[in-house]
Amino acid sequence: MQVDKIVTNVTNLQRSGKSLAKIPLMSETSQLSFAELEAKVARLTQELEQTRQELRDILGANNSIAAALFRSEERLRLIIDTIPAQISYFDHDQIYRYANKGYSNWFNLPRSEVIGASIVRVWGEESYQAIRPYILRALSGETVTHEYTLPCHGGRQVDARSTLVPEINPDGTPVGCFEFSFDITETRRMQAALAQAQKMEAIGQLTGGVAHDFNNLLTIICGNLSMLKERFPERTDMRELVEPSLRAASRGAQLVQGLLSFSRQQPLKPVVVDVGKLILDMQPLIRHSLPSSIQFRVLLSGEALHLLIDPGQLESALLNFALNARDAMPEGGELIIRARPGVLSESEARPHKLEPGPYILIEVTDTGCGMEEATRNRVFEPFFTTKGFGRGSGLGLSMIYGFARQSGGSIGVTSLPDKGSTFSLILPPAPPGSHEESRPEEAGLVRAHPGDLVLLVEDEPDVRHVVREQLLDLGYLVLEAENGNQAGEILAQVAEITVILTDVIMPGGINGREFARQALKERPGLHVVLMSGYDQAAAPGQGDGFAPRLLEKPFSKRRLADALKPGD
Repeated sequence: MQVDKIVTNVTNLQRSGKSLAKIPLMSETSQLSFAELEAKVARLTQELEQTRQELRDILGANNSIAAALFRSEERLRLIIDTIPAQISYFDHDQIYRYANKGYSNWFNLPRSEVIGASIVRVWGEESYQAIRPYILRALSGETVTHEYTLPCHGGRQVDARSTLVPEINPDGTPVGCFEFSFDITETRRMQAALAQAQKMEAIGQLTGGVAHDFNNLLTIICGNLSMLKERFPERTDMRELVEPSLRAASRGAQLVQGLLSFSRQQPLKPVVVDVGKLILDMQPLIRHSLPSSIQFRVLLSGEALHLLIDPGQLESALLNFALNARDAMPEGGELIIRARPGVLSESEARPHKLEPGPYILIEVTDTGCGMEEATRNRVFEPFFTTKGFGRGSGLGLSMIYGFARQSGGSIGVTSLPDKGSTFSLILPPAPPGSHEESRPEEAGLVRAHPGDLVLLVEDEPDVRHVVREQLLDLGYLVLEAENGNQAGEILAQVAEITVILTDVIMPGGINGREFARQALKERPGLHVVLMSGYDQAAAPGQGDGFAPRLLEKPFSKRRLADALKPGD
């Protein structure tokens, strides 16, 4: 120890510049030569310098590690702030101790105002009470996942799913909770869209399954009622009963067509329509559908408005609007139908997924009970209805929505509780000049030439009877068959047959389309018309070059005459 003390003194003297010769040495060290002492001092000085260098290296390494840790922390913070998740941590007192950027953005607050604040302060009392049970379960040590709707700034609502993971001390005591939240608004929207698509598919399958049989029934009803009206024109009492029944049967046919169009299983049949004339023609029907306590007005612009549209679907839409308005005004009120031209700006067209430009607006306004926002947001969903059981199917507005979209337009609604509603059809106008090319329907029926013989193929006896009577009234001679096999035998034996009128769906192993194709191979000069209640295979353009004329059931005698007219 004494030697070490001397070495230390020598080192200090060397640093101060003093000579070792002037150092007074103790007697026990007198035996050490100055050379040995200086060598020991030099060695210790070298070791000291080496230690200093090691300390400098360690300090440099520590600085590098600290910089790397800082960069790593920054990268981790960046990742946590940019991942599509909202992350937070709160302690056992429900005070936030951490929140990433996404979490604070949910509440439109800077992160500094979230960290250190209580959950109830950040969420608000009402929202906090909705999530409080899940927080308490998590703080008791249970991992909890729950879904909720979070009202955000700007009136926007976010659908979210949160998982609460408790932090447990070594002694098993929960001390806080990590919260991992995800915005599932788009997921729910896609799920709703998928559900709606599945509903539409179900509607199409259901409608396609019953359309053929239902339209056969309507063919019988419409055909017999029309013959009663024609054969007893002087019976005004009978006419008063027959005409409403015919209108009801016609609306039934439009309903089936609307369902098929809505489910994309039947194309629309657009023609150029004068909107004002169509609304005025419907005015008596709508007026008779409303109680006397409801005032009804039609307001039209001074200019002619033309649409390229399916008139039956437009009439059905207007009648559906009127009936809904009637139900919304049980104590009476006012119903107004307006038709006017309009121009949608880009901001006005965007919510409807339309291009900006000119449109024709048909608005149906009532002064009824109106709707709150939740109902208004669902009003066009299939099967959604606010009416009591048995009073509404929830399909009317959905069908109108599908019709408007197929027609190149859209539909909108504005409504407030107790303030009434306005439904707006937004439809593109007919191309310029197209209405000038439209031709009035032929005044008289085209009747058969003497000797024209029709082979009528229909498996339903009542339908066959009605169609046969219509053919006879038109002057045709008629042979009947109830299936394709029987019709083939008759065709082979009777060379005078010039026209084949056949149903598409028939029993017996050969349908009407197959029979018609075979008949044309054997007799290329035949005029073939297919009748169909509903069958996609009856439509032309199947890729086999066989495109006969199609007559959809139910049909009037005029439509039958037009279909049988050769040369079109």
